[in-house]
Amino acid sequence: MDARQLRYFLAVVDAGSVHRAAERLYVAQPSVSQALRALERDLGSLLFHRTGRRLVLTAAGHALVAPAREVMRGLDLARATVEAVDGLLGGELVIASMPSQSVSPLADLIAAFAAVNPLVRITVRAASTPADVGRMLTTGDAELGVVAVSPSTTALPGLAALRLETQRFAVLGRDEAALPSGDPVRPADLAGAALIVGQPGTGMRAVADAVRGEATGSRFVVEVEHREAVLPLVLAGVGIAVVSDSWRALAQAAGAAVRALDHADFLEVSLVSRPGRLSPAAAAFHALADAKAADID
Repeated sequence: MDARQLRYFLAVVDAGSVHRAAERLYVAQPSVSQALRALERDLGSLLFHRTGRRLVLTAAGHALVAPAREVMRGLDLARATVEAVDGLLGGELVIASMPSQSVSPLADLIAAFAAVNPLVRITVRAASTPADVGRMLTTGDAELGVVAVSPSTTALPGLAALRLETQRFAVLGRDEAALPSGDPVRPADLAGAALIVGQPGTGMRAVADAVRGEATGSRFVVEVEHREAVLPLVLAGVGIAVVSDSWRALAQAAGAAVRALDHADFLEVSLVSRPGRLSPAAAAFHALADAKAADID
């Protein structure tokens, strides 16, 4: 067993076929097939059921995925650590983030980090819920994550968490006429409102559910998984939206009306990571976030 075989194995797992894996690896398809057969011989077990062109993981294949990702993470960490001896002159940092928190505080953190480490490439992967962030960290698809949860909820069990900030909630409307007078807005003031909401399992949706319960005659007019569509829908006059306060600056810049929501719930925003040693780029980003969080406190 060697690192190349494990890399090819994981590429097939992620791509779903030898052909697509070979394309992503920029190697010939027979090279991938031969590496898989050699790995299966070495382990003494079939890793895939072959049904036509489709490959389905066997029980042994499923068992190998997590250890294989751990080996590849270790190799990547070793390489990045050596490369960083003379400073962060390159490399890549992958961060999983929920949509609202990618607007704030992640955008400002990335700007500050990039100003000091301009040669590090940052990839932000979209995650709809805290559980999605946790899965990306567990599988190695991301090294750091940004989540927002209610204070009564543990950020993500089994992950280290650095609290970044607290976010309350706001209401967005196309213009001033679309929202009740007064600031903050009480949920009862939204009686009869058409609400644009996100998917269940998020703090924003939980508050929207509570608002609908207090606002007589209100209804959900659009439920949208792509939260980047919330503001355009508001500006188009489809309805009003209950969002985290991280949207305030962006919404105001786009011309939307914004009011604070008079509601007890709030979100704790945290930077999360798997326990253990971080890559130099992730460690530098974590240290920067820690310093900024300390300044806020």
